[in-house]
Amino acid sequence: MNTLINKKSQLGLAAMFAALLMFTSCSQQPKTGDNEEAKSEKPKAAPEGVTLTQSQLDAVGIRLGSIEQKNLKSVVKASGQLEVPPQNKAEVTLLMGGVVNQVFILEGQHVSKGQKLATIENNQLIQLQQDYMAALSSLSYAAKEYERQRELNEANAGTGKIYQQSQSALKSEQAKVSALSRQLRQVGVSPESAAHGRFITQIPVYAPISGTIGKIVIQTGSYAEPARPLMNIIDNSKVHCDLVVYEKDLFKVKAGQQVSFILTNQNNREITGKIYGVNQSFENESKAIIAHAVIEQAAKNNLIQGMYVSALIDVGKQEATAVPTEAIVKTGGKEYIYYLVRVAERSGAKEKSETDEEDTSGKTYVFEKAEVVTGVSDLGYTEIRLVKALPKDIKIVTKGAFYILSSENATGDEEE
Repeated sequence: MNTLINKKSQLGLAAMFAALLMFTSCSQQPKTGDNEEAKSEKPKAAPEGVTLTQSQLDAVGIRLGSIEQKNLKSVVKASGQLEVPPQNKAEVTLLMGGVVNQVFILEGQHVSKGQKLATIENNQLIQLQQDYMAALSSLSYAAKEYERQRELNEANAGTGKIYQQSQSALKSEQAKVSALSRQLRQVGVSPESAAHGRFITQIPVYAPISGTIGKIVIQTGSYAEPARPLMNIIDNSKVHCDLVVYEKDLFKVKAGQQVSFILTNQNNREITGKIYGVNQSFENESKAIIAHAVIEQAAKNNLIQGMYVSALIDVGKQEATAVPTEAIVKTGGKEYIYYLVRVAERSGAKEKSETDEEDTSGKTYVFEKAEVVTGVSDLGYTEIRLVKALPKDIKIVTKGAFYILSSENATGDEEE
């Protein structure tokens, strides 16, 4: 009895397991409708290039050519700022301080070398002129004494020792007069006037160079300290440019090369110049050097020290992979050229040519575009570097590439 019950239980469990397997297999089988829908939703093949007929090529003047090797002008791009040579800028200072009596110029005013800028009142100047007059008197006495002792010595009436002392005293007085005379000239006082007793109490301040007055730090009644700048003068007519050239371009840049400058703050106006010197040491840790360029007709271009510029340094010609400039088109922020993929015979071309006089050729041309990175341009050609390599004998569109780009964009719009 127990054996019979166990057998029944085993048969029941087997039946349940079989039913579970049948349910699982049925649920895993896809529905017929779903299969048909999946088949109908296969991805569409992307259109292959742009297809044009011979008549279209002739109508818009599309021409084919090859990628060439050309000797193009090579340039080094650099940036920098305008500077003025040390000899063309000056700070006006005093050797003797004093109270400012008058200021004769204004900031921004152009002055000439030697023009009086201001006067400084200094009572010590009177003492200096008095010392100069006293030194002149002592020199006169020493000169007469020397002549007297020389005559006595020649007549063997004097002693050699006194003669030598008079000679030494003469040289000492001559040196003293010379030193005081130089001091008077340094403060702008004429020694000749002081020698005749025409003393002055005001130190005149003269312009050391011609140029434009910059910041004036003195005013009437203020005290001008010695060696402290009263104002500055700058001559922008000799402005030049200091260009930053990086290590990878060092061997290309040399003195004598032509430079084109772009003034970014003057509507990208272009001026020209020439490299006249290249530093031989790096600037700090930047691995760059400074190349100095003189600017042609700098005085007529209203240039100011500190202006930032971009520059192209002409470093000669070099062989480069190039295409005609009009072969390059821009779209989506990138640059491309078009190349010929294949030429095919059109189906039904003979029948169509009987009714369509304009389309007499049965050929179609398929073009695709290749991305390029452009370089320098010269003589109607532009240097390119292909992002992906193309066969060496590939034919490219040298003229009319913009029409193909327009056709491709129009096709893309229609498909959308």
